[in-house]
Amino acid sequence: MLDRSRCALVLIDLMERIAALPLEPRSGDAVVAASAELARRFRAAGAPVIAVRVERPGVAEQPPGSGLVAEIAELADAVVVKRTIGAFYGTELDGLLRARGVETVVLTGIATNLGVESTARAAADHGYELVFPEDALAGLTAAEHEAAVALDLPRFGSVVTSAEIELG
Repeated sequence: MLDRSRCALVLIDLMERIAALPLEPRSGDAVVAASAELARRFRAAGAPVIAVRVERPGVAEQPPGSGLVAEIAELADAVVVKRTIGAFYGTELDGLLRARGVETVVLTGIATNLGVESTARAAADHGYELVFPEDALAGLTAAEHEAAVALDLPRFGSVVTSAEIELG
């Protein structure tokens, strides 16, 4: 049971062009659907939902599809723009979480072993407890996703299913 007053849902790189990539072990659409369902649950409980998207630094125009998937944009209480693989370095993410009294971060998104894992490592360094709903994550390959879920993410927090996340 997560304390809704002390947790936040952080959605990593649920952008049109990234969700459209060939992903495994589930599609980007499946990750977006699972993440959106969690976002609705968090918002209903009064817990913040923060979406993170990436922008390529030093380019005049971002590639087509660089916006958040529409459903995710509608559900986000705040949007953080990152310019590196992780969502903490050079962004306001830590400040947004601290201002809301967040101690536990639930991370979803794409790609499990890249943006999600990099954000998880930094979150752990910042002292946050972490929860990873495995069914709301995907990688570029099944092997990369499975390695992150089986070997790396458990070192930083709890790997669960979306259904196991309860807010109280």
